[in-house]
Amino acid sequence: MQTGISTASLFGRFFTEDSTALLSRRGVKCTEIFLESFCEYNEQFGQLIASCKGDMAIHSVHTLTTQFESTLYSLNKRAQDDSFAFLESTMQAARAMDAKYFTFHGLARVKRTPYVIDFARCGEITRRVMEVCAKYGVTLAYENVHWAYYNYIGFFSELKKHTTGLKGTLDIKQARQAGIDANEFINEMGEDIVTVHLSDIDENGKMCLPGRGVTDFKDLFTRLRDKGFDGAMLLEVYKNDFSELNELFESLAFVDDLASRIFK
Repeated sequence: MQTGISTASLFGRFFTEDSTALLSRRGVKCTEIFLESFCEYNEQFGQLIASCKGDMAIHSVHTLTTQFESTLYSLNKRAQDDSFAFLESTMQAARAMDAKYFTFHGLARVKRTPYVIDFARCGEITRRVMEVCAKYGVTLAYENVHWAYYNYIGFFSELKKHTTGLKGTLDIKQARQAGIDANEFINEMGEDIVTVHLSDIDENGKMCLPGRGVTDFKDLFTRLRDKGFDGAMLLEVYKNDFSELNELFESLAFVDDLASRIFK
């Protein structure tokens, strides 16, 4: 089990390569690289990140919101082909930086009308996505996201019936925003969880750094341990959730200390 900080926590403060170098210099052992736009979805940029990471392990890559992931599932062949081309080049970046997982939002829910998911088609396309990832040594890890298809309990279980080797990313912030206890997502994804995004919330409902709020991390970590979790737990907060950079590293120290006592 590893702990670390996602470069997404520095999104808006630094560019991706500068965030990577900063985390490495500060002794962070593991990260998720949050690729910020199309100009970063290529092998050359992946090589740049590799040159900045030092001894820090890159657990996973993550792309920006809905730039191309939803249209992987498009009924429009041109849109879908373009999206698969972006996926291919993103996986080239992932291989260049030696990332193991692709944290995946998948389809966004953009309409107010009720959704009826065609799991056979969704599964078929997800298998294609997984095949592209696998070609570059990367495993797909579907994330629970409150504005995307996986915003309820049952989606992951149903999609697994149509795929082989699907993994999961647990985001406790997104669980809160969906109004669902993170433990329910833990129970659904179980041993398939490979990545956890950590954040906290204060007594007024405002997001903050882990250790600064009311989240019971001892219970969370214990539940993950009991499911056999052996992936990466990464701080993923927003730039306005802390003032000074040192606060971010103090929060990681809190996570490290607690994790060392629970994941023995």
